[in-house]
Amino acid sequence: MALQTAQRSSLVTQVIEQLQEQVGSGVWRVDERIPPENTLAETLGVGRNTVREAVRALCHTGLLECRQGDGTYVRATSELSGAMRRRLSSAELVETLEVRQGLEVTAAGLAATRRTDDDLATLAAALRARDDAWESGDLAAFVDADMAFHVAVVDAAHNSVLSELYTDFSEALRASIAATGSPIENAYIGHSDIADAIAAGDAERAERHARACITTLIALARGRS
Repeated sequence: MALQTAQRSSLVTQVIEQLQEQVGSGVWRVDERIPPENTLAETLGVGRNTVREAVRALCHTGLLECRQGDGTYVRATSELSGAMRRRLSSAELVETLEVRQGLEVTAAGLAATRRTDDDLATLAAALRARDDAWESGDLAAFVDADMAFHVAVVDAAHNSVLSELYTDFSEALRASIAATGSPIENAYIGHSDIADAIAAGDAERAERHARACITTLIALARGRS
């Protein structure tokens, strides 16, 4: 009996890992409905009960969400992101922005001392895309471009833990802002000073401008609370 339990547990674990891989690799994107239970069972060559247990486990972690009568949807790109999403949904926006400030200030300082030529090219392209989106009035594109710029700064810090943490945190933050209807992500704050400081290798100046950026958002959040 113990051996059978161990085998079944291992099978469920394998299915969980494969479902996580589909989400993590972008095959199934956030807010996209995953294939139905019977399709997954057939594709994976396992029973429906095994798939059901795996899906239930991933719903518990926040990676997936079961919607009664509608199917199962991807809620986050990782379990950490799912956990953050749950936590941030009940957090004050100002508190969340203060945490974001800590991450981005640290990243900007590290990026100024570690950036490569490729990093600088990515930052410049992200900055242009951000400004172009704002000038065109496409706010959805602006939010995406703004996030791409900040991710580029974090990636230029060349700290894998920081990059993964920031990706999960920023994803959860955007979901929280969208849920509350806060317009702060549509506020234009110039980022050329951050990019210039990183390009110049000036860590202190990069940190100062990164801090000022979030300080402005915090002030906006407080003014609209």
